[in-house]
Amino acid sequence: MTKKKGFLDFISENRFIHILLSILLGFLVGAIFLVVMGLSVGAAYGRLINSVTTLKGFSYVIVYSVPYIVVGLSVAFSFKTGVFNIGAEGQFVVGSMAAAVVGILCEGLPKPLLIPLCFIAAMAAGAIWGIIVGILKTKRGINEVLSMIMFNWIAFYLSNFIAGIPAIKSSGTAEATKNISDNASMLFSKEFIKNTGLAPTANWGFIIAIIAMIVVWFVIEKTTLGYELKAVGANRFAAEYGGINVDRSILTALAISGALAGLAGALQVMGMGKRISIFSSQEGFGFAGIVVALIGCSNPFGVGVAGLFYGALMYGGSKLNLEGVPTQLINVIVGTVVFFIAISVIFENIKRFKPRPKVSSAAAGKEEKK
Repeated sequence: MTKKKGFLDFISENRFIHILLSILLGFLVGAIFLVVMGLSVGAAYGRLINSVTTLKGFSYVIVYSVPYIVVGLSVAFSFKTGVFNIGAEGQFVVGSMAAAVVGILCEGLPKPLLIPLCFIAAMAAGAIWGIIVGILKTKRGINEVLSMIMFNWIAFYLSNFIAGIPAIKSSGTAEATKNISDNASMLFSKEFIKNTGLAPTANWGFIIAIIAMIVVWFVIEKTTLGYELKAVGANRFAAEYGGINVDRSILTALAISGALAGLAGALQVMGMGKRISIFSSQEGFGFAGIVVALIGCSNPFGVGVAGLFYGALMYGGSKLNLEGVPTQLINVIVGTVVFFIAISVIFENIKRFKPRPKVSSAAAGKEEKK
C-alpha cells in the first residue's frame, strides 16, 4: 500500500518550492532591514515592482537579463557535468574584449558578417580560457577552482592592457576602448525603439539567449555527449569504468562552458555597452551567473526565468534611491536568497517536524511481540 504524502512531504521533496521559499525569505529579510532603517516596506517594494512592470521598464529588464542568462547557462552547464566553473568571470571578460576588438578593427565588414564574427571570436576566447584550466587540471592535477580564480585576475589585467593599446583605446578622455562599429551593434533601430517605447538599449540579444537555452538543453538531454558529461558529473570513477574518457569530457565541458561565458560577454558589449571601460574592479557577471544557475536549479529553462528575475532585481534596485532606499538592499536580498538555497537541506528535512501519529497501547504491545 502506497503511503499518502502530506503537505510537509511535498515541501521537503520539491526543489521548486525550496527556491520559492528562499526568494520569499530573501524579501522578508530585506523588509526587516527597511523597518530597522525606518523606511516604508510598501513604498520600497512598490517602487521595485512598478519600475519593472511598464513596457519600457520590462524592456530594460530583458536587456539587463541577457548576459546573466547566458553566463548562468555557462555555470549551469558546468554544474551538470560536475565542474564548478567559478572562472566564468574571466571567460566573460576575455569574450567581451575579443568581441570589442573585432568590432573595432573590422568596422568595414557588413553587419551580417561582422556580428557572427564577433560572436565566434568571443566564444573562441572564452573556450580557450576554459580549456587552459582544464589542461592544468587533467594533465597536472591542479585544482580548477584555484586556477580559475587566478585566471579571472589575469583576464582582468589583460583586458585593461588591451584597452590601452592605441588602436583600441578611445581617442577622447574616456578610459575605455573605442566604440564598436555600428555594424557590430545588435541594437534595434532608433525608429523602432521610438515607435514602440522600448528602452534605448533594446536589442536582439534575448533571441540569442533563447537559442542558447534550447541548444544547451538539447546537448545535455538529447545527445550522447550530454549523457557522457552527466555521467562524469555524477560519478567520474563509474564513468571511467564504463569506458568514458573522463579527461576529454572535462576539457569538453570547460570549453563549452567557457564559450557560453564568452558569448555572454559579446552580448553585453554588442547589445548594451558598445565599448569596454578600463576596469577598476571586477564587474561580477561571472559570479552573478553562479547565483542565476543556483536559482534556476541548473536547468536551462529555469536559468532563463532566474536570469529575468535577477535582471529585474538589478534594474528595479537601481530605482530604489527614488524612495530614499539604499540600492545595496538588493545585494542583501540576493545574498539571503543564495544563502537559503545553499542550505536548502533545511527544507528537505522539514518533514521531520511533522507530528508522529499516536499509537495506542494495544497496538504498541503487538509491535513489541513482533
